[in-house]
Amino acid sequence: MEVDAPFFDDPKAPPGLPGEPFNKLWDYEVVESFFLNNSSTQYLEVELCPHGQHLVLLLSGVGNAFKKELALEFEADTTSNWGKWHGIALIPWSYFPPDVNMMNSYAIHGSGLGRVYEALYPIPPQEISDGQSPNFHLLEYFREFQLKWIMGEEWEQPASDLWELSP
Repeated sequence: MEVDAPFFDDPKAPPGLPGEPFNKLWDYEVVESFFLNNSSTQYLEVELCPHGQHLVLLLSGVGNAFKKELALEFEADTTSNWGKWHGIALIPWSYFPPDVNMMNSYAIHGSGLGRVYEALYPIPPQEISDGQSPNFHLLEYFREFQLKWIMGEEWEQPASDLWELSP
């Protein structure tokens, strides 16, 4: 997963070490991608921070994480291109649920009243209710996505024992 994004540096870096998982990373500047099997509601959540921290969750059922803070090979750079950040994460195939067929991505930055939430596939404005807070686990707003679109039609996703043990 590769990220090229504006770097806001707001809020400042989380207190965790770069290269390490950091719980509640969504409270900081972050880019998140979710990969879903919509028939089983099993999905992978990958969060990447411009300061080098990451968070990987495996979920079975809406918002039900059964594995948290998984290791990830991830590097981020905020110094090479002023005002932007670049990150590359190598996500193990075993982290993806079987038969991924939908996804969504989000970017979050800013503090307090200036907090900004962006979505690749947002909730249509007419469906947002007054006072509704951001919720990235509204799976009905994810859109079709096939890993074969990236890997080629002949590619077969490797099996993973991580998902065989999910609740």
